[in-house]
Amino acid sequence: MGTRIREPQTLAGAGILDRMSRILATRDIDPASVAALTDEPEPVSPLDALLAGMPPRYRTAVADHPKVLDWVREVAEAAVAPGRGARRQVTTGPSLLMAGVVGSGKTHQAYGAVRLLMRSGVGVRWSATTAADLYADLRPRPGADSERGLAAVGRCPLLIIDDLGAAKASDWTEEITYRLINRRYNYMLPTLITTNLRIRDLRAYLGDRVASRLAQMTTRVEFEEIDRRRHRAAA
Repeated sequence: MGTRIREPQTLAGAGILDRMSRILATRDIDPASVAALTDEPEPVSPLDALLAGMPPRYRTAVADHPKVLDWVREVAEAAVAPGRGARRQVTTGPSLLMAGVVGSGKTHQAYGAVRLLMRSGVGVRWSATTAADLYADLRPRPGADSERGLAAVGRCPLLIIDDLGAAKASDWTEEITYRLINRRYNYMLPTLITTNLRIRDLRAYLGDRVASRLAQMTTRVEFEEIDRRRHRAAA
């Protein structure tokens, strides 16, 4: 049975290659030179593959804030190996809340922290979203399974939530935020959260339930009140 499945694919593949060779020949292109470029792709390391999932702006981000570096160390130390000889994986760990004005470097530090974790040799499955994009993706609409989407984000081993509190607040967004934060709180999943809000204003914007969970699950960092983007532009 296995031979009957593979044989049509082999014949089809041969036919495609034959047609490609004829097309190349009509254009005075040596098929061997094309094969040399396509048959031996450059090897891609697992680290490079993970870094490729980052937005281009942050692929070279460097974490250098002392509390961010402490967070990376604690998450790495909490990583466990699924079996003897296997690489340690991020499963549980502390969370970090970075607060500060727009442009103070919070997002840069968050992506830099993920890069540092990867380069430390710890395996990590991670995802990143802004709060506004999260709500847009999960908003009920025909053909979308919002519950499945929320569950997927909620169980991701490492999550960046950028600009929490920046989106327009409503009872629905507060409920979604609470359900997400509460799940990550209960399962002790490391979460990097950035917000433009001052820490003392979190409760008013996010609600008592979210603020209470964040107070218990995160180490808090308040960045200096300087917009680094404007500062660089002026320089």
